[in-house]
Amino acid sequence: MAQTVLHKANTRGHADHGWLHSFQSFSFAGYYNPQRMNFGALRVLNDDTVDPGMGFGKHPHDNMEIISIPLEGDLEHKDSMNNVAVIKNGDIQAMSAGTGIFHSEYNFDRTSEVKFLQIWIYPNKRNVEPRYDQISLNLEDRHNKLQQVLSPNPDDAGVWIHQDAWFHLGKFDQGISTEYAIKKEGNGVYAFVLSGEVIINGETLNSRDALGIWDADKFTVEAGTDSEFLLIDVPMKF
Repeated sequence: MAQTVLHKANTRGHADHGWLHSFQSFSFAGYYNPQRMNFGALRVLNDDTVDPGMGFGKHPHDNMEIISIPLEGDLEHKDSMNNVAVIKNGDIQAMSAGTGIFHSEYNFDRTSEVKFLQIWIYPNKRNVEPRYDQISLNLEDRHNKLQQVLSPNPDDAGVWIHQDAWFHLGKFDQGISTEYAIKKEGNGVYAFVLSGEVIINGETLNSRDALGIWDADKFTVEAGTDSEFLLIDVPMKF
């Protein structure tokens, strides 16, 4: 029997730093909720808006897989592996922090906000050599179908990380539906709505709502209105 957990948008943590507005699906920094520590290997899902020209100064990470998905604007990245890049809507970035990295993230634009999802996944291997990956995606490949944007396999579609995890993005017209098969036994899916109305197994979700599903093989996703959503398929035990 499928198990589910519903996280409405207005139940997330919220941090207002003036230059940064962050909505946190799971406990993070000043937001602590013992019932919202993680969803399986998914540790962090932050929905961040950064003011023009502002950002996160150089800071460390280790033994975490870090994924950034820009939604609006241009996000500038620099790290201790000498990577310098700007990512925008349609791109996805992944880092394996492994034995340790430093990086910074800034709004590259001086006049417009940047909005992006910051996602942390627990790795299945510790102390790996740090690595960086970034690709540009074809937005048409998610129109009324699921576009794979991340997997465990370097030869598969999208970026890859050190975990048996798969991410898919969908941009569906009203009335379009699809069936999603969970990729690996023991995995669950955290479905996060970016915009519009999405119905999953009879549960209606609106913008920034999320539904976690596990102990299931598959489920149905239907667009109640024109909508965009992200499916995060991760091990529930790791």
